[in-house]
This record gives sequence, C-alpha cells and structure tokens, in this order.
Amino acid sequence: MSNLAYVVVSHERVGSTMALQREPDATMIESNSDRLRIEENERAFFGRRKGHKLRQHQAELIEHLLPRLTLDIAKQSPLDIRDIFGSPTEEARLEIGFGGGEHLVGEAMVYPTTGFIGCEPYVNGMAKILAQVETHDIGNVRLFAGDAAELLAWLPQTSLSRIDLIHPDPWPKRRHWKRRFVQDRTIAAMARVLKAGGEFRFVCDIDDYCAWTLSHLTRSPDFVWTAERADDWRLPWDGYTMTRYGRKAEREGRKATYLRFRRV
Repeated sequence: MSNLAYVVVSHERVGSTMALQREPDATMIESNSDRLRIEENERAFFGRRKGHKLRQHQAELIEHLLPRLTLDIAKQSPLDIRDIFGSPTEEARLEIGFGGGEHLVGEAMVYPTTGFIGCEPYVNGMAKILAQVETHDIGNVRLFAGDAAELLAWLPQTSLSRIDLIHPDPWPKRRHWKRRFVQDRTIAAMARVLKAGGEFRFVCDIDDYCAWTLSHLTRSPDFVWTAERADDWRLPWDGYTMTRYGRKAEREGRKATYLRFRRV
C-alpha cells in the first residue's frame, strides 16, 4: 500500500482502535535521579538523555553557552514570549525534539526576525545544535533541555505561530503507544499556546504514526488539516530543511509524510 493510501485508509481504522486506547492514570519516571509521580493531565518524558561521550569542545558548549540560551521554566513565563529574544522579534516558533538541529538551525538562519525555541532532552543533540549556533553566530534561538509537555504548560497562551515535530520517535510497539508525543492532551496543550491561524507541522516516515497523528488531530476541535491534494502530504512544504535522518530514510527507501494542521 502506498504512503498516501495508508494514511487515508488508516485514518478511520486508527480512530476506532489505536486512538481510543486509554492513557494511564499515572506513570512513574526518573528525572535527575529523583522519582517523580505525574498526574493524569501530565505527560511523562521517555527517551535517552545521554548517548556517546561528548568531545571536549562540546562539553564546554554545554557548560558555558547552553546556560545563556536555556529557558528557565521555574520562573514565571513572560507576558510576551518574544521578550526572551535579545533582538526585535516578529513571531515565535517551537520545534519539539530537534535531534541534531539541522531543521531548526536552517529555519533560524532563513528567518532572522523570528524567534525559535528548540526542545531536546538528548544531551548529544543539544551539543550539536550549540556548535551550529556558535559557528553561524545565531542569535534568535533559545533552548530547553527537558520535557516538551512541561515547556508547553509554561509558555503563555497564544504565544506561538508554529510548532514543528520532525521525525519523532514512533514508539512502534502497542504497549508503548502512550509514549508517543501526539496524544489528546498534548494536542490540547499545543492548541493553547498557538495563535489562531498558527500551525502544527508533523513529518514522519513511519506510516503507522502518520495515521495515528492524522486521526488524533482531525478529531480535535482546535485544528483543521490543511491538505487539499495528495502532494500536500507527499511532498515537503516550500523551504523545508531536510534533516540528516530524513536523508537517511530516503536512502533506505522510506517515504516521509508531511502533515500540516491549522489552529482554528
């Protein structure tokens, strides 16, 4: 079955099976060596926070540059999120799980008057984007090394013009579906921080997760799917910066789906 056909056909199937799976009442996670219990309306962060050992310069960037760019969500959020950027900023966007930072850096360089917030708990990914920020002297990026759900809860209402989720972990096993970022509660959280007319953009090469996302977003009263023809989800949008993972997927014969949803 083609990527297009799978997404369309799976839309209703997922809506009646996977999408109806109940989320846990509470989950135990480990964060900074402490055991924290989260309530039903919160989402646990799952995934690795550290991989291979950092090189010396990467470690120095984590120690010295990251603190200058990090959002402190322990403090009260600003009334206008654009105030966190040093230079005049027209709008603010968020990328969740930016990986190596290729897409986020590419966007930040093309749109210097837009403020970009990157969320990535994986320390090696954070080190990679810091190196690019340093090399290109990028001033319109701020970073958060933690759970995107916590960041969304901290951000002011209607503060963002766009949220990107590019090649997220698909958590393919059924027992792990609750770990996928796209859930009813995270969709509601994104709707709260997106301006009317703002967009949530999703890219994935795993058909099952694309169908899952399409089902969840189209049943939300806060979003509408913007696609009008097949190429709208078969092809990347204009100006899309391909990531290293995206190029690898293409080489291995996996086709990505590009979904865009507008906040109503």
